[in-house]
Amino acid sequence: MTEEQRVELEAAAFRRLVQHLRSRPDVQNIDLMNLAGFCRNCLSKWLKAAADDLGVEMTPEQAREEIYGMPYDEWKSKYQKEASPEQKAAFEKSSKQ
Repeated sequence: MTEEQRVELEAAAFRRLVQHLRSRPDVQNIDLMNLAGFCRNCLSKWLKAAADDLGVEMTPEQAREEIYGMPYDEWKSKYQKEASPEQKAAFEKSSKQ
């Protein structure tokens, strides 16, 4: 596999992951954090960092919109639910490790 092919495959896998997360707004970010250690916000931060590394102008808000498929505030108002005490406790426990 060439470097170009590897980059194309990685980009395709990333796009598919983002599309999958967009299709599952029922999956809360805190659940992703508790189970996988990352969430949509993490992806947007990584996208912004990659843009910075390549000298591509991108604001944090633009990066979030790329991941969420809409402005972040809109996504939050449509889909984000208040975390339960159990979710918050699991997050606190996992973030201490």
